[in-house]
Amino acid sequence: MKFISVMLSAAAFAIAGLGAYFTARMTVTWIEDSSTRAVEKQLRMEGHSWAKVQTYGLQVILEGDAPSEADRFKALAAAGMTVEAARVIDNFTIQDRSPPGAPKFSVEILRNDTSISLIGLIPTSANNTNFRNRILRIADDLPVADFMETADYPEPDTWSSAISYALLALERLERSKISVGEDLVKIVAIGDSPKQKSKLFEELTRRTPEGIKSNISISAPRPVITPFTLRFRITPDGAWFDACSADSSKAAKRILNAAKVAGLQKNATCRQGLGVPSPMWGEAAALSITALTKLGGGSVTLSDADVTLTATEGTDPKLFDKITSRLGADLPEVFALKKVLLVKIEEVDGQETPPEMIATLSPEGQVQIRGYVNDAWAKRTLETFAYAIFGTEDVFLSAKLRENLPNGWLVRIMASLAALGKLNSGLVNVTPSSISLSGLTGNTAAKTQISQILLDKIGNAAEFELDVAYLEQLDPLAQMQSGPECVDEISTLIANNKITFEPGSTTLDSNNQNIIDAIAEVFSRCLEAPIEIGGHTDSQGREEMNLNLSQSRADAVLNALRSARVKLKTLTSVGYGEAQPIADNTTESGREANRRITFGLLLPDKTAPQDLPATAEETNNEQN
Repeated sequence: MKFISVMLSAAAFAIAGLGAYFTARMTVTWIEDSSTRAVEKQLRMEGHSWAKVQTYGLQVILEGDAPSEADRFKALAAAGMTVEAARVIDNFTIQDRSPPGAPKFSVEILRNDTSISLIGLIPTSANNTNFRNRILRIADDLPVADFMETADYPEPDTWSSAISYALLALERLERSKISVGEDLVKIVAIGDSPKQKSKLFEELTRRTPEGIKSNISISAPRPVITPFTLRFRITPDGAWFDACSADSSKAAKRILNAAKVAGLQKNATCRQGLGVPSPMWGEAAALSITALTKLGGGSVTLSDADVTLTATEGTDPKLFDKITSRLGADLPEVFALKKVLLVKIEEVDGQETPPEMIATLSPEGQVQIRGYVNDAWAKRTLETFAYAIFGTEDVFLSAKLRENLPNGWLVRIMASLAALGKLNSGLVNVTPSSISLSGLTGNTAAKTQISQILLDKIGNAAEFELDVAYLEQLDPLAQMQSGPECVDEISTLIANNKITFEPGSTTLDSNNQNIIDAIAEVFSRCLEAPIEIGGHTDSQGREEMNLNLSQSRADAVLNALRSARVKLKTLTSVGYGEAQPIADNTTESGREANRRITFGLLLPDKTAPQDLPATAEETNNEQN
């Protein structure tokens, strides 16, 4: 019985084991089949019909020829969305075994006041030595950080033009970021002024090479105005601004609209800048001008947050109080109102005539000052101050001593002289009650600057009249010449006065100082332009020797111009040797013509200068 019991137990265990095995087998098969169907369905849904699925236990094996590496990754991702990614086995092969295409070449150039940085990928076949040399010339004394790499692929057709255009922009823009692509150049830069911004934008747009797209963004930071000043006057002769400042175009428009209602006839502008004491500046200025309009005459001055409203003699006191009280209540917070009602002073018989100081500034810079001062110390102080502004050689002071002069008399005179110094020529008349200044200037902001000086030194209640006219012919920037104009003028100079060298030498002949000074004077009137001094020889002698000689002579002319204080950063020198003859080297006259110095304007799409007929020859007894 015991044996039968043991056998029955063993049989039961065996049956249970077989049942468990077949059950597990069926479960594994079901999991494999379910995984296969699920993954195949997902792959078909995403268009990967080329992929085959096999399972081995819990593992999902993917096989097949993937059209590309990207399709391979997409198929793996699709399988990983259906089953656990760790279960997926990648047995794919890749059909597309073609070599990768040429990379996208690009260069990033960063320039500021302290350095130039280069980073990017450029073709090995490009003229990279010339590119780096031109960068070094532009950098002058600035350090250059070069992080460029090269790739041995064909140079794109437009690459040379894009690089040359980028270098043109780099020469012009001292604070810039230039991104160079194969057919696109992006330029982001900061200009010194709105005028320079417009000029640079126009030039860079005009000189964009054919086949290259340019994306140019040049900003001009607004100047800091201190103090932030506005002065508006209404007189029997009309209404006008002595100074107008605004923090935005919207504020300027609001101020000018109020001025036009007040009777402003001439076109006026408000200088926009930073430093406004309140974002409500435009509102405060417009309210103040409107109040002055209601009074019918006088002046209103805003200096930072101080507002001074001055009414003319004879203004009804009740009307004055009513309007100024309303203005004081309407002005935005921060602004403080000062009210001044001028009262006519009756003359007394026997009273001394009011003191007066008159100063004139001639177009040649000569200054004459006549009037009264308190004592010898004040006279010496005034004389020293005038010397500091106009120079000791140009000042004539005739000052008489007089007691009982008004308080602050010397300060009024010195402030008036400082204002006169902002003009090219003019006259200023100083009395205890007013300052009258008239003259000519080549600075569009001179009137505002003069108002700021007088208000800062004398106070917001200062009474002054300005009659300042702007003449373009006095504006140094407006009179500056472009690069081609400069080279043309130098051509005319050299055509009549040849630059010569000592025989067989790279030393300039001693008789050349006048022509060097004349060329330097031309350059003093030139805008920054990439101008190259080229040295050339005839074909006699060894080619290498001629090349070195031409470079040394071009360098000698460049050094002579720098000694004459020529400040063009883009003025360079290059020796061409005998490579660019302009006449027959078999004749003496031809060799003499080939021995020359040329001035050329570098073009944006060429590494050689534009051929302009500015030449210089050596003395007749030289051989090279």
